[in-house]
Amino acid sequence: DDTVIRIPPHFYIHVLDLKTNVTKTIIGPETFVRQDNEKVVEGPTKMIIIPPNHYCVVANPVVSKEGEVQFDKYGQARLLHADQEVRLCQDPFPLYPGESLDVKVTKLRAVPTNTALRLRAIADFMEDGDNGQQRFAHDEWLFTGPGTYIPHKFVEVVETIRASIIKPNEALRLRALKACKDQEGHERVCGEEWLVCKTGAYLPGAYEQVVGTISAYILTENIALHLEALQSFKDRFGIDRKSGEQWLVTIKESEAFIPDVNESVVEVVNITTLTNRQYCIVVDPLGEDGKNQLGQRKLVKVRHPRLDC
Repeated sequence: DDTVIRIPPHFYIHVLDLKTNVTKTIIGPETFVRQDNEKVVEGPTKMIIIPPNHYCVVANPVVSKEGEVQFDKYGQARLLHADQEVRLCQDPFPLYPGESLDVKVTKLRAVPTNTALRLRAIADFMEDGDNGQQRFAHDEWLFTGPGTYIPHKFVEVVETIRASIIKPNEALRLRALKACKDQEGHERVCGEEWLVCKTGAYLPGAYEQVVGTISAYILTENIALHLEALQSFKDRFGIDRKSGEQWLVTIKESEAFIPDVNESVVEVVNITTLTNRQYCIVVDPLGEDGKNQLGQRKLVKVRHPRLDC
């Protein structure tokens, strides 16, 4: 080995003292003269340089206080063993003995508009800042764009979520993955489904799953919709429906109708047309209260103008 080692700027070496078994870091620019009881175990190695909008993750980082590396009584750099540290753009720095790069220098992720990162905590921690929230292991939340996401040692990126575009006469069907509060402030229980009908871009929450997109049925004077209640609920017209109840929605109620999650479309009903020579008998006709009159029959025929006179 060379006795004289010239260390250029922004380079470093690790030197092992064979007497004390302590490894120290020599930072350039410097001309290092190696003693007989010393051994160069690494270097010269280029320092870690992090450009703007980049980061790296260091494993077993050194303990620092007010920017100064702390050493033990033997002159060895103190380490936070089994820990990690995310480092952003800063002056070039060396890796002290025991440190290593878990994630090499990588560009920070830019999150565009109508996009979000689904994040999950892998350990309990308190977020930085005055308004930082307490996060618990396996909590999930969204980092919504536009913005630049800065990684955290206790947070992992689960997936990238993109907003769904809701067009006119369309709705988004959502399902709650666990008990949560939706974007309109309504409490949702695990497995509950609901519709979002507001036109525009919709970004589902961390505990919301997009089941699908539902298109509206266009109703005319000749077409109606036969519906059945899947469970007891109050429909969008404010009418209480019982489980299994069936009814028609016509153009009088709505020109474009999107079935609710508690409604099932039985069939599309076309108008029945009678001539002045025809009649029909309706079984279980609707009464004035809108309920079927079970067991009754109703004769329907076209009135002849001459007979009306």
